[in-house]
Amino acid sequence: MLDTDAFHDALAALEWQVDLGVDEAIQDTPVNRYEEQPVAPKKVAAQPDHGPAVQTTDPVAVAKAAAGASADLNGLRAAMSAFEECDLKRGARNLVFSDGNPGARVMIVGEAPGRDEDIAGKPFVGRAGQLLDRMFGAIGLSRGDGSLYITNVLPWRPPQNRDPSAEEIAMMRPFLHRHIQIAAPDVLIVMGNISADALLGRRGITRMRGKWAEVQGRPALPMVHPAYLLRNPVAKREAWADLLALKDRLD
Repeated sequence: MLDTDAFHDALAALEWQVDLGVDEAIQDTPVNRYEEQPVAPKKVAAQPDHGPAVQTTDPVAVAKAAAGASADLNGLRAAMSAFEECDLKRGARNLVFSDGNPGARVMIVGEAPGRDEDIAGKPFVGRAGQLLDRMFGAIGLSRGDGSLYITNVLPWRPPQNRDPSAEEIAMMRPFLHRHIQIAAPDVLIVMGNISADALLGRRGITRMRGKWAEVQGRPALPMVHPAYLLRNPVAKREAWADLLALKDRLD
């Protein structure tokens, strides 16, 4: 313990340094502020074991199982209505399943519903559908008289009528294959690029049109979509040639 004189001497020395402007205390030995200091390792808390990771659902596998379990068209429609893996369902008003006679010799597979089809719940009811009716009516085929059956690759309208994605086509393809299997038409009309992708595995409908192919053991005729003909009327001559080829095959 300091005596009284030493205390006053230390206090006087401190006051003198304060008067000189000193504002911090300095140690007897210098400190290197740039020297890297050792960092103690952080302790990591043990994570609880929740068991194996949860597997994500495979929408194609779900669709195959649902489609395969459908014994008839009513069951297939119910299975598609209950299918929750396709986000398009959440933005659509109606499921667009089919129109015409399921027992018809000719089955048309279109692409996806548009605004008019989404409202009506039936395929091909807008301007393109009206043109389709006139086209096939010219060779004596009509959905009204039971000689045509019509469906689409996708039963729900994509937003802003955009093209369906590859994932959307893949997950709905099992339902389409089962649809064709149950309806069992003599001839398939593959109408447009999306249906060509879904059923023939490739696009380029303007090059493929008019050339007979095979889908599920049935003759299939690729044709351009009526919406394309509305934008390109000059292509109607080729569409008429395709219709005549279909008529010859049926005869």
